[in-house]
Amino acid sequence: MGPVGIREILVIFLIILVLFGAKRIPELARGMGQGIREFKNSVKDEVPERTEDDRETKSSV
Repeated sequence: MGPVGIREILVIFLIILVLFGAKRIPELARGMGQGIREFKNSVKDEVPERTEDDRETKSSV
């Protein structure tokens, strides 16, 4: 299996265009971008920092 060339990329793009239509492609790309952005944010904020409100609430319990 060799490298992917221009012809293969064009064929894949045409198949996607036929399956989803020209209007749905930007919506799909936008949704994928939002999903990737949310994933990155969740990985970055894996250990959430406690705020002053959280500290006061937990210490009074």
